[in-house]
Amino acid sequence: MHQKLTHALSFLLSIVTAPALSLADTAMMEADDEIYTLPSLTVRGQETANVLPASTFESVVSNLDFDPRIDFQSRNMAEAQGDVSIRGGIFEGTGIQVGAASLLDPQTGHYTTELPIAPEMLGESTVYTGSDNALYGFNSTAGTLVYQWSKIREGGSLSIGGGENELNFQRLHTASVQALEAKSGWTLGYEAEYSRSESDGTVAYSDHDFDRVTGRVQLLGPNSQTDFFAGYQSKFFGQFGMYTGDQYTAFNPYETENIKTRLFVLNHRQEYASSSNWEATAYYRKNSDHYIFNRFQPNNTFIHETDVYAIGVSGQHEMESAFAVNYSLQLARDSIESNTLEAGKFTSRSYYKLSLVPQYRYAVDDQQSLVLRGGFSFDDTNRNDSKISPILEISLLNDQGQGSTDRVYLSYAESTQVVGYGAIGGSETSGLFRSKHDLLRETSQNLELGYRINRAQWSVESAIFYRSDEDLVDWTYSGAGARSAENVDIETFGFEIIGARYWDKLEAIASYSHLQKSEDYGNPAVIGSFYALNFPKHRATLGLIYTPNDFFEIRLDNEWRDQERNALRSGSDDALFSYLGISYYPDQSKDFELFLAFDKVWEDGFQEIPGTPGRGDQASVGLCHKW
Repeated sequence: MHQKLTHALSFLLSIVTAPALSLADTAMMEADDEIYTLPSLTVRGQETANVLPASTFESVVSNLDFDPRIDFQSRNMAEAQGDVSIRGGIFEGTGIQVGAASLLDPQTGHYTTELPIAPEMLGESTVYTGSDNALYGFNSTAGTLVYQWSKIREGGSLSIGGGENELNFQRLHTASVQALEAKSGWTLGYEAEYSRSESDGTVAYSDHDFDRVTGRVQLLGPNSQTDFFAGYQSKFFGQFGMYTGDQYTAFNPYETENIKTRLFVLNHRQEYASSSNWEATAYYRKNSDHYIFNRFQPNNTFIHETDVYAIGVSGQHEMESAFAVNYSLQLARDSIESNTLEAGKFTSRSYYKLSLVPQYRYAVDDQQSLVLRGGFSFDDTNRNDSKISPILEISLLNDQGQGSTDRVYLSYAESTQVVGYGAIGGSETSGLFRSKHDLLRETSQNLELGYRINRAQWSVESAIFYRSDEDLVDWTYSGAGARSAENVDIETFGFEIIGARYWDKLEAIASYSHLQKSEDYGNPAVIGSFYALNFPKHRATLGLIYTPNDFFEIRLDNEWRDQERNALRSGSDDALFSYLGISYYPDQSKDFELFLAFDKVWEDGFQEIPGTPGRGDQASVGLCHKW
């Protein structure tokens, strides 16, 4: 790997010294900047330097493992299977929301990140915590990762590439927009994408074979946007001890997964009056999963299929200049067919959530205003007891104009969720993964104090929080070989700070977070935790984008972490990851891009999931033609 880096750096030096474009040439390119310039690093936008992965084609979750707002714990690679945890929560306590509805994964929550959506079709993600998660989130306790549908833009791209470990990938994306009537402001857009990738993997038997096809139609008006989306994704991948860790090494657990996801979404967003809006989302999601414990002895023991129908509505209605009502409603119904998860009390469930949070804005002076929000959320299912949770927030806003804003806030919010069939539907006495049929509804109480500063050239976002989780469901090890679902009470204290700075040719984003936990399983037999106690005590990230001239760009993501000691983890509790991306544009219009990527430059073998081997280093190169 070091030899590869030496060759790459030599290549970089030769390009950095290339002559810059003339002023006339630069002027010719400025007209295309809006189309071809990649998103910048911002606290409220792209949070990582790189946008292209090294191991496959780009997906919505690519490079989330360097996002300072979340802890992304992956198996094989980020695009294969990854768990999103927010502020020390676990994967099943995190929601993924597209539009006004959260995409529910009723099996385990592991497959929440199975999003068969082309990245161009979504905007940059936002992370909801505290009162925002309690208001807009659905069946999530720690936080929600939120995406909005983007506006379709005329153009397209064709990408091909390959790399180490027999990697090869291809991708085609195209979009067109046409005006319905001259000067009416209404347009009709069409967008489609196809991607595929295969590789032998970075460690033994970590091969993959991915396909994704997506399409959408968009009707865009002066104050509204309507999207109809359809997507399909097929993923096969393997890894040693992917879900069982090193608990069954004598049985050669070269595990594989074969996941197929279908998603259909209808979304409409409407702006009205001066500061009012509403959004409605309806979707159908089918996820099929065939898990094999030992690929050399394939069987049909673990076959699951889930169906989810859901509708969500959210928005803000301004009643007067100082009064408004924030609201959110989501209804969902799921069902599962499974060889191993039908031993519980039911195989289908209906969910209901309503949130109402009125707000009052008081103008302190021309620049400052005080905003008070207070309300509640109501959660219920046809299988569990209902729960009413309070939502309270007070914030002071300072708008100095020209993009300079400050915000300090204090919030208290409660949220709740019920767990999936993986924890409540399996056998309680046998098998690799043992459920408990009477697991309780989880509740979370979050107290948070935060401060945000935005300036033209820099921004800072910080928060200190305390969260108390009661009856959180964790997967634990008690020495019997299998992992078991257990309720646990956990208190989490945390602090985080994220800062971004922009110079002429350099952009940077840096973060630091600290977590402390105190847990009570009520069961002295518990030896180790696969998820709830798998968290970084200290974590720092640094992302850099350097553009020395118009031909060349370097993107570097770094993460350092000091992980809490875990009885199930082998190797070091410290880790240093780096990801290097290099782009070279041989012509002035940037119609062509030659890109190189290096993942895990330092070859760190840290186990992101305790007991599961970490992924290896990967180098790749590709060519993209844009039009």
